Amino acid sequence: MAGWFRRLLHKPKPRSVESSLNTSCSASSSPSSSSAESSDSSPSMSLTRSVCLSPVSVVDISASGSARWAKSYDVCICHSEVDLELVEELVSYLEGQPESFRCFLQLRDATPGSAVVTELCDAVQNSHCWVMLITPGFLQDPWCKYQMHQALAEAPMANGRTIPVLKDVDRKDYPKELRNLYYIYMALKEKSFKQIRDTVVRYLQNLCRSSTSGME
Repeated sequence: MAGWFRRLLHKPKPRSVESSLNTSCSASSSPSSSSAESSDSSPSMSLTRSVCLSPVSVVDISASGSARWAKSYDVCICHSEVDLELVEELVSYLEGQPESFRCFLQLRDATPGSAVVTELCDAVQNSHCWVMLITPGFLQDPWCKYQMHQALAEAPMANGRTIPVLKDVDRKDYPKELRNLYYIYMALKEKSFKQIRDTVVRYLQNLCRSSTSGME
């Protein structure tokens, strides 16, 4: 009698139960379920499965008909004349990216004979993002401050549109109008250029994603 009872306790689980357990584990893509998989699955394989099952999608900001093309420029660079050489490097970098960003550079793109006020306002209104290159020259240039105020008035709560970039300016001199926004501190030029590029990409992706979802 005792032997029969021990055999009952050690009786293997039915295959149907095992298969249902395995199915439930493989159907889940959460990190916690990865540890429940068999020991012969490598970590890289588990990570790959999790990434493939993720619903995150990459938005093509260059697709024809996307919200990106609703404006003439992707980026407007607001800067002082004394910083023109650095700005030209930034514009060359952005326009040379795979996304071929369209940049407004006042010296190059402003219409000859038009009023400065008109050109600055049009540049802000016709651009998705505004890079504020805040240097000692920027802080002393009334036209830079004017364009900064125009950008803030155009979209005061638009996350990611106004991109402050500090160079050779103490934190205490950071314009109080921008203190609700995080800024990029330009120490290494190449790294800062990449941060600007990534911020513009992120904004345009969110813009195109919102536009697409609104049409559905």
